[in-house]
Amino acid sequence: MAFGDYPAEYNPKVHGPYDPARFYGKPDTPFGQVKLGELGAWFGRRDKNPRAAAGAVSRAFWRWQHKYWQPKRMGIAPFFQVIVGGMVFFYTINYGKLKHHRNYKYH
Repeated sequence: MAFGDYPAEYNPKVHGPYDPARFYGKPDTPFGQVKLGELGAWFGRRDKNPRAAAGAVSRAFWRWQHKYWQPKRMGIAPFFQVIVGGMVFFYTINYGKLKHHRNYKYH
């Protein structure tokens, strides 16, 4: 599979138009329905390579985009989500400098 190709599991005759927010692989038990005893086997069935992780991030982004950015009547939620995400990101990268400015009680 080269960059930009459809997934190998995608069949246009079966699935119809391609949706980048959908997983076309073999369906499995959703994470919310997995019992604690079955958790190890469930993780064992996951694909653990970087391409699978990038695909999962891409599908999550497309789902978020379809839900918040692309509706006809978009609200203000995606703007606040991007702002809060930026605040968390910049706090994380500047944490090493900020931790020296803590207020301690000396007594």
